[in-house]
Amino acid sequence: METVTGSAGERLLQEAYGTSPRAQRFYANQMLDHLNAKMRWFVAQQEMMFVSTSDSRGACDCTFRAGPAGFVAVLGERRLAWPEYRGNGVMASLGNITENGQVGLLFVDFFRDIIGLHVNGRAEVVEDAAIRRLAPDAPVDRTPGRRPERWVQVHVEEAYVHCRKHIPHLSKQPRRREWGTDDAQSKGGDYFGVTASPQNAARRPALRPFWSRKRS
Repeated sequence: METVTGSAGERLLQEAYGTSPRAQRFYANQMLDHLNAKMRWFVAQQEMMFVSTSDSRGACDCTFRAGPAGFVAVLGERRLAWPEYRGNGVMASLGNITENGQVGLLFVDFFRDIIGLHVNGRAEVVEDAAIRRLAPDAPVDRTPGRRPERWVQVHVEEAYVHCRKHIPHLSKQPRRREWGTDDAQSKGGDYFGVTASPQNAARRPALRPFWSRKRS
């Protein structure tokens, strides 16, 4: 197998800090340009992942996606897709992908195997009907608010382990979820106090006093 050599920035710092031999061992022994059978099985068990994207200028965004086990559909050793549900309407990740298709995914099993998997590749936004033509067995979630509006399809370029050394061992706890709601409190309310901040107050248009408004 051809050794994956990483980016120019990686090689520059490996030389500067004397880690090149260690890095080459990692590239040769731990990195693939596809998902092997164990990786495909691992992805199919996961209920969450972290997604990193950037726009055409390099401005970055990192977000979280979750669903029932197997919500990320493995479509082969070089292809996977995840569903996009109704959200806040901003579409930050999809907007970045539209400008710059490079994405980085991180799957972490906090509960059983205590291990992670990085998957990097090129992504594209695909409508739900198109994915189902490509993958008739893609999961269909019947829960209200959990029907995909569209999908992100990723063509895998790199896949490699995230070591378990610093991954915490967590336990699952039952909780109530409000799928598809616009209720602010159910989604966390103004937990970080952003709505009431002076900056956001300045952005909101001033409301005229009720007595100055014309009656219709």
